Amino acid sequence: MEKIGITITKRKDGRYVGKFIADYTDNGKTQYQYVYGKTYEEAESKVLIGREIATRYLSGRYITVGKVYREWLNAVVNRVKESTLANYRNTFINKKLADGLSASYVRDIFTVFKTMLKYAQEEYGFRLSLKNATLPKAERKQVEKISDTEQKKLVSYLKANMSLTAFGILLSLFMGLRIGELCGLRWEDVDFRNKILHIHRTVQRISSANGNRKTKIVISAPKSATSFRDIAIPDALMKYFEMFRSEADYFILSGTDKPVEPRTMQYRYKKILQSAEVENHNYHKLRHTFATNSAEKGFNVKVLSAVLGHSSVTLTLNRYIHPDRTYERRLMNMCMQL
Repeated sequence: MEKIGITITKRKDGRYVGKFIADYTDNGKTQYQYVYGKTYEEAESKVLIGREIATRYLSGRYITVGKVYREWLNAVVNRVKESTLANYRNTFINKKLADGLSASYVRDIFTVFKTMLKYAQEEYGFRLSLKNATLPKAERKQVEKISDTEQKKLVSYLKANMSLTAFGILLSLFMGLRIGELCGLRWEDVDFRNKILHIHRTVQRISSANGNRKTKIVISAPKSATSFRDIAIPDALMKYFEMFRSEADYFILSGTDKPVEPRTMQYRYKKILQSAEVENHNYHKLRHTFATNSAEKGFNVKVLSAVLGHSSVTLTLNRYIHPDRTYERRLMNMCMQL
């Protein structure tokens, strides 16, 4: 019979035997201790006492990373977003350390491990510091924007073959929406009178919590507080909002009460790139192109950072803005004007 993690069984001679974890070997293998009693209650009492002593003795000595990891996940489950929890699980379960692992991913693992270690220190009294650990420098690859020629080809194709999908692509290219934010838009988010678009939800496909490798769609708040934002809608796009306008509060891209999921939107985008004879690239490049175009046209960087939903202007500058040589020369020539 099992009760709250306790195993107690009745022997053929009428006595009861209880089992609890007493120690771990150096390789993490569990070692059990057995106690006996004439009654179930006596055996249970001995197990509880023995387990309490073992727990205090083992605290700070032997505990596996896996055990701490599982306890830590249970402790944070109600404090973080479901998508964040899925990322924590993926970091340790779905990927293995191997040669060639990217520097940025190693840093992600370290961040999760450090948070988990803090939990272990508080729960088990560990005194282990990672302050001297040296992390590899994460080198961000520079992503080029879609060329001006390719942008014109793409926009021309979208306008000639207008649909909800084409409309969504224009929103990402000219308003910098993330694909999850785009998929999460509903008609209630559009302020037609003031020409404002409210961003306050995102759609993601994440790993399920039961560990069976299945995934599920979740509709949640944006990734950070600054991702909640209001964006002025360009006049050129308002006509498309009016064209597809629905009185029902449906998701804009699907025209129903069920959203288009991001990977479906990515697939549709790839098909459009083929039809428009535009060089293949990732959907996120639309957002990058919007940011770079805006900077090159003299967009105030602080305002641009707010439009993109970034937590800091530095993030906007480092991640998205890579002006070309022509733009650089124009600015240098402006400095010569006295």
